[in-house]
Amino acid sequence: MGETQPFAGRPSELVGRQIAGYRIEREIGRGGMAVVYRAKDLRLDRTVALKLLAPELARNDTFRRRFTHESRVAAAIDHPHIVPVFEAGETDGVLYIAMRYVAGRDLRHLLDREGPLPLTTATRIAAQVASALDAAHDHGLVHRDVKPGNILVAQGTDSDHPEHVYLTDFGLTKKSLSLTGFTSVGQFVGTLDYVAPEQISGKPVDGRCDVYSLACVVHETLAGRPPFQRDDDMALLWAHQYDEPPPLTSGRPDLPSAADEVLAQALAKSPDDRYDSCLSFVAALRAAVTAHGFRAERAPTRAAGTTTPGPPQPPPEPPLWARAVFSGPGRAPG
Repeated sequence: MGETQPFAGRPSELVGRQIAGYRIEREIGRGGMAVVYRAKDLRLDRTVALKLLAPELARNDTFRRRFTHESRVAAAIDHPHIVPVFEAGETDGVLYIAMRYVAGRDLRHLLDREGPLPLTTATRIAAQVASALDAAHDHGLVHRDVKPGNILVAQGTDSDHPEHVYLTDFGLTKKSLSLTGFTSVGQFVGTLDYVAPEQISGKPVDGRCDVYSLACVVHETLAGRPPFQRDDDMALLWAHQYDEPPPLTSGRPDLPSAADEVLAQALAKSPDDRYDSCLSFVAALRAAVTAHGFRAERAPTRAAGTTTPGPPQPPPEPPLWARAVFSGPGRAPG
């Protein structure tokens, strides 16, 4: 890549900047360790989602190797509910991954806006995510970071399929930072609301850790909150490992009690006690509610005093670690 210069201007000035053959159009999301842009692939003239990872991840040799390997595996999976990966690489000490740009919002935004979802909607979304996860497991790939922010919800094809769901962020698994899943300063890299007990304790993981995380997501889509909520991170980590999850019906009393048993099995502390696949879990949930003649189509309304998000705010400055990789407008990378 040609010589780069730091970017210190207003967010709107990101338009036209280039990195690794992609021209930035606008920011579409960010987390503590990454920022995602809508960008134009200058070589193939297509719109992509370009995700940049924080440099500390690139400096970790184990993570960098696993990132490269798992990105290639993910790119080889042809599945309707997995976001296609076009390219993954490194430039100026920053790892990046280019994926299909999916028009729509993620499940996090949907839950923040609407709160608990109707059972039929929640199970439709869960089934599509489960199908993607099981396909990945068949290729020897474990996601390890299943959460609402990694589930994209696009418009479906018809009234029978009102949404089309994509799972994203394969190849960005955080467990490889160390045996315990913590960075050198003791910070867990990932999303604590959905992390499986074996990930926290540093035990070997397989597809059943994704079953646990998916169950946490399903619990939130139905009850409006993940199964465990604590005042601090360490208490939350403890809860995942040792506390029993609350019954789903405690937050969603309109559902039959049979759903509690399904969620309890999917959230079992030991992987051996969980369902052996994500689709088995979703099928069991559907069977449990169907057997009890459940037909409700509406989710509970939001609690009094709950507010919906206001109009979108202007995108923030790019994170400091991302600025140095941007070149000026019109300058192609060398």
